[in-house]
Amino acid sequence: MQRKTYVWYASYGSNLSKDRFLCYIRGGKPEGSEKVEVGCRDQSLPLKEASHIMHYPLYFAQNSIRWQKQGVAFIGLTEDKQHRTYSRKYLITEDQFFDVVKQENNGIELDINLSEVKKKRYKTLRDSWYGTILYIGEENGYPIYTFTADWDLDVPFSKPSKEYLSMIIEGLKRNVQLSNGEIINYLISKPGVAENYSNNEIDNLIV
Repeated sequence: MQRKTYVWYASYGSNLSKDRFLCYIRGGKPEGSEKVEVGCRDQSLPLKEASHIMHYPLYFAQNSIRWQKQGVAFIGLTEDKQHRTYSRKYLITEDQFFDVVKQENNGIELDINLSEVKKKRYKTLRDSWYGTILYIGEENGYPIYTFTADWDLDVPFSKPSKEYLSMIIEGLKRNVQLSNGEIINYLISKPGVAENYSNNEIDNLIV
C-alpha cells in the first residue's frame, strides 16, 4: 500500500470555516454558497488543523458566481512582515490538496509539482483566480501551501457579500478565536471591505 504524503493547506478566505472546507473534502453545498462542491476522491478528514499567520496582504476582488457574484479573498505574492493575515491550516494529503485546487479552478486539473513550487516560492500554473500555488513555510516537518491569483493586487477591489464575509467571520471567531473587536479591526482594514462596510455592519454579521 502506497504511503500517503501530507502537506498543510493554509486557508485565508471562506475555508477559515471548517464546515465550509469540509465541503471541499466530502462534497456538499456550504451555507451561503450557490454551488455544490464535488469533494475529494479521498474523503478522509484532515489529520490536524491549527491557526497560522501569513505575512502576505489580504484583499477582496473579482465577482464570484459561488458567492452572490461579489468579491472573494486573495493574498498578494510579496511577503511583508507588516502584514498579518489570519489563516487556518489543515494537514491533508497531497492528492487532497490537488483536488481542492481543482475545485477552486472550476474542475480543471492542474499539473502541480510541489517541489518546484517550494524551490521557486510560488508558481503560476494557470491564469485564473486560484491558479498560482504559493509555498509559505514549514511546520512540524510538513510544508505549508496555499493558492491565490498571479496579479499581486494589480486588480480592482470588490465588495464581498455578507454571506461570504460571514463565513470568514465564523472561522475567525470559532477557529482562530479572535474577539469581536479583533475581527472588526482586522476586516475593516482590508481592500474590498474597507470601502464597502462600516464597523457596525461587520459587527452585525458576527454571531
